[in-house]
Amino acid sequence: MTLDNLTVNTVRFLCTDQIQKANSGHPGLPLGLAPTAFTLWSKAMSHNPKDPGWHNRDRFVLSAGHGSSMLYSLLHLFGYGLSIDDLKNFRQLDSKTPGHPEYGHTAGVEVTTGPLGQGIANAVGMAMAEKHLAKIFNTPDFNIVDHYTFAVCGDGCLMEGVASEAASLAGTLNLNKLIILYDSNNITIEGDTNIAFREDVKARFKAYGFDVFQVMDGNGLDEILSTINEAKLSPRPALIEIKTKIGFGSPNKQGKASAHGEPLGADEIKLTKEALGFNYYDDFYVPDEVRAYMGQIIENLAQRASIWGDVFTEYRKQNPELAKLWDIYFECADGPDLLNNEEFWQNEGNLASRVSSEIVLNKVAKLYPNLIGGSADLSPSTKTIMKGRGDFSAETPEGPNLHFGIREHAMNAVANGIALHGGLKIYVSGFFVFSDYSKAAMRLSALMGIPVINIMTHDSIGVGEDGPTHQPVEQLTALRSIPNFTVIRPCDSNEVSAAWYLALNRKSPTAIVLTRQNLTLLKETGKDALKGGYILRDSVSPDIILMASGSEVGIIYEAFDKLVEKGMRPRVVSMPSMEVFEEQGEEYKESVFPKNIRKRVAVEAGAKTCWYKYVGLDGDIIGMDSFGASAPANSLFEKFGFTVDNVAEAALKL
Repeated sequence: MTLDNLTVNTVRFLCTDQIQKANSGHPGLPLGLAPTAFTLWSKAMSHNPKDPGWHNRDRFVLSAGHGSSMLYSLLHLFGYGLSIDDLKNFRQLDSKTPGHPEYGHTAGVEVTTGPLGQGIANAVGMAMAEKHLAKIFNTPDFNIVDHYTFAVCGDGCLMEGVASEAASLAGTLNLNKLIILYDSNNITIEGDTNIAFREDVKARFKAYGFDVFQVMDGNGLDEILSTINEAKLSPRPALIEIKTKIGFGSPNKQGKASAHGEPLGADEIKLTKEALGFNYYDDFYVPDEVRAYMGQIIENLAQRASIWGDVFTEYRKQNPELAKLWDIYFECADGPDLLNNEEFWQNEGNLASRVSSEIVLNKVAKLYPNLIGGSADLSPSTKTIMKGRGDFSAETPEGPNLHFGIREHAMNAVANGIALHGGLKIYVSGFFVFSDYSKAAMRLSALMGIPVINIMTHDSIGVGEDGPTHQPVEQLTALRSIPNFTVIRPCDSNEVSAAWYLALNRKSPTAIVLTRQNLTLLKETGKDALKGGYILRDSVSPDIILMASGSEVGIIYEAFDKLVEKGMRPRVVSMPSMEVFEEQGEEYKESVFPKNIRKRVAVEAGAKTCWYKYVGLDGDIIGMDSFGASAPANSLFEKFGFTVDNVAEAALKL
């Protein structure tokens, strides 16, 4: 048995041992795909275990995240800091080896995967980032941005719509540094793929604009390597279909659905070792010759990375202006001082907040050269074009204005990949009601803690005549329910500036939720919005609190005067972001919402759920208990009770 084959089998049985000890996991993929994964990592992929964050490394995305034991075995053998004890703690509490790979938790894991298909879209984002940055920084003498993105997927990933959306975009953009490795074993949890998946995958990807390759023997190391190297020379994105057997080597489970997601069992592992000629029967065993071989491979990888480092040093000397720009993109932790930038905070006019956002975005674009973003075919409506900066296309990848097409789910998953690649600040945009299509990827943004900015417009029944299909009701509640995700719904142009400031400076994802209809610019709004919630108008010894977000702040602002006429002492609170408000100290929160003021009215043109915490048992909420309707916005606000008179009446009842 060659050293390569012995190492492949070592990977296989480190995987089966992890799963057996945890009594949980998915051995089928690792047993079948270990030859491809090891060949890729050892002979075809540029990476440096001694510096996992090396800028010019190839990216590896395990879209089929249930095969995590294979990734952990590779990370262990390649010296990324996972110990045998870490492998033994697979799927256990607080281990470095959770059930699916988690970005930021385990060194060498590029992206959190598990929901099938999204990893392909993440890889598309990484390849887009590489193509964009290469065009900006490379010179005729220096290709300092020159790396590939490899995504491993299975039949299940390719059934998911998000994978199709992303692959279509990848072909359109001609992402020639993207290579998808398709573990083609024709098995899913329910059995043979014939029951639900009979399409010609290769023909589909050819239609997308991919070059398509096939490896007929998933154990043929030479064929795997030569095919990967051929795909790397392709002028288009590439799909390599690799024919494998799920659970390869297992006498009683190879090729069966039962190999997918349950331990083989101790007896079956022994039989599999015998079948594959792996004559080591201790658990978690790595032969000495494999350890020595891996040491050589690790040194070779580090030397290749070191050569790039030397080239980059010379690049800096010969291209000082580009070197300064590189540091802005990659090295500078702090952006421009927006807090003290008078122009940034200067706003005029009664504008729809989507229009205010467009103005602020273009201020920001002048200050952040690495800002990149776009929409799902809605930029003229969401107002998210950076003026004069060009479009990203197959022919002009240097353009920062992205066009995702009508692909909301892929848009957000691609944005995650762009953010994870490094060097770029990414925003995406769409109609708020269609955040439902994006939510799975938004959730992963939050889980990974990556600062993707979501510009969500047409934020309520204020959409008007397009009717309830386009009028968000429950979406504010849905996004506010995501841990580590910040929702900001500004009430005017000043709060829009605050929203952008927060979004640009947070380490996790945000959604800036904006109106189609015009909003009055209020003289009291401003930087206090950075606290998430603040007092906008007040009375001496207030006896009732009115609170709202977004367009409804203008309603409670006017209701203040009505209530004063009735002898009440109201307080008006603008609450652009509940999440940011909850981060403030208890003393500040008590100053805004004193516990002794129990009469409270919240107003928001959305579901009521989030406001109960703030109105308490004695308060009232004017919100949406139904879907909207098709009519002009003013008619709808009156029909559903979002009027000054109705707010005043609700307050008087209290």
